[in-house]
Amino acid sequence: MNLSDQLIQFGLNRNQAETYLALLELGQSGVIPLAKKTGIKRTTLYDILVELEKKQLVAQTKKATRRLFIALEPSNLEKVLEEKRERLESLMPALKALVNTTGTKPVIRYYEGLEGIKEVYRDTLSYSGELLAFVAENIFDKLGKEFADEYKTKRKKAQIGVRILVPETPELKKELVTVKEDLRIYRFVPKEKYPFTMEMNLYGNKMALMSFQEELGVIIESNEISQNLRYLFELAWTGAKPKGEEENYW
Repeated sequence: MNLSDQLIQFGLNRNQAETYLALLELGQSGVIPLAKKTGIKRTTLYDILVELEKKQLVAQTKKATRRLFIALEPSNLEKVLEEKRERLESLMPALKALVNTTGTKPVIRYYEGLEGIKEVYRDTLSYSGELLAFVAENIFDKLGKEFADEYKTKRKKAQIGVRILVPETPELKKELVTVKEDLRIYRFVPKEKYPFTMEMNLYGNKMALMSFQEELGVIIESNEISQNLRYLFELAWTGAKPKGEEENYW
């Protein structure tokens, strides 16, 4: 695969790739020498150079009355990729919202190992709106502080708030210190009566199950299932113990 083919994979079309490579070799050039080197018509080259300028890969200058073009640093290609990645990320929630919205059969996906569970957690950030969670474990302990911090940062950046039902333990109560800035609201249930051993998240039209004991993650995508589980969550939320209250346990 030549350089031109490789540049095409990074978001340039054939003529843009050939023009950019030619300018890298020539240093700076007018349109006529550039047309001779690339074999592209001058009228077409002007449009190509305008597009390359927009991508911050080419700049122009003047020498006397001549207009000259120069290739900018190849590292600017990273900006092209970053822009495409950001556009894709902004588009992803809308695309995922279309999946299985009219189908009658649920979609079920399985993920194995701790890396698989991480993928399930990442998927919970693919929908805007509130996240509902039954939580049993502290993911800092299970998946490591680096991943937990990454997940928390991305969730806050996406402005995804989360309501959490959790067994009351000293370890999990420590998490309450940063609740406000982390867009989280907790309610407790007595651990002796409701000893959750796995996590369940509700988001969009999906339910995610994460079992650290079995190192297994499951995502079920179904409008009906997710809606009915939301009813169950609200029922449990109503009966759970808000922060700071000693009564109203189930």
